[in-house]
This record gives sequence, structure tokens and C-alpha cells, in this order.
Amino acid sequence: MGPMGSGKSTIGRQLAKKLHRKFFDSDREIEKRTGVSISWIFEMEGEEGFREREQKIIAELSAMDNIVMATGGGAVLAEANRRNLKRGKVVYLAATAEQLYRRTSRDTSRPLLQVGDRRQQIKQLMAQRDPLYRQVADVVLQTGDQSVTRTVNAVIKQLQQLKIKET
Repeated sequence: MGPMGSGKSTIGRQLAKKLHRKFFDSDREIEKRTGVSISWIFEMEGEEGFREREQKIIAELSAMDNIVMATGGGAVLAEANRRNLKRGKVVYLAATAEQLYRRTSRDTSRPLLQVGDRRQQIKQLMAQRDPLYRQVADVVLQTGDQSVTRTVNAVIKQLQQLKIKET
């Protein structure tokens, strides 16, 4: 989990491949099942309608074993999602507001970033969500400019260390 642009889908997909697990992106699952884009859902149902759909998908996916799941950046806002995500190990892919701004600067598909001052919006979202990400996370990994492979390896290392501590 983590904010928009932190690399959840990219890292998650590669992590699943390396761990020989199935990968699910909760946003893509919503799009597959509804046949429409997240932007369309936001436009027609508002954020509240989207969050309801998201909560159902996360409940379903988090009940599965041996998967890697990437959530949307705002999934952490719902108490039910936070509780369901704790069924597994949660990795928070953290990034600075400036990194997120750079990574999402040309992206027009993110409804919450379709505002005048995108940089300020990212800062506000981070101020609200960062404490929740940290509350749920078993592992916090600061993403930077390192490669996807290096980040995936760092996630695996952190998860292995977590396992050792639990035994």
C-alpha cells in the first residue's frame, strides 16, 4: 500500500512474480468487474461509491492466501480495509510528496489529482494518509530512485527479517 505514484502496482507485480504468487491490483479488479474506469466511477458515483466498491474487493482479496495485492492509495481511509489488510503482511511503499508529484505529473487518470495545484493536493493527501499507512504497515520502505528490482529485493529482505523476528 501507499500513495498514488509510489509504485504499488509495478512493485507488487514483480514481487508476486519473484515469490511465485498471484498478483491482484484492487483498482484493476474493480475496473474488470464493472467494465468501466475508476475515473468513470468517481464521475458517476463519487468517491463514496468508489470506496464502497473498493471495500468489497479488498475484503474478498484479503481473504485469499498466498497472493500479493496492491491497493489504491486511499484504501487505507476505511477502517474495514485497514482491518482486512492486517490479515496478511502489509508493506507501505513510502515516497516524498515531491517524488509523488514528479511520478504523477503527466497522469490524467487519477481523479483526486485533477485539481489546480497538484503538488499541494499531494501534500494534503499525504498529511491525512501517512499516519494511517504507518499504523497498518508491518514494513515501511522508503522508495526513491532505485530500480524496481532493487526495491523488490528490499521488500523481500524486510519480509524475511519480519519472519525471523516472529519465530
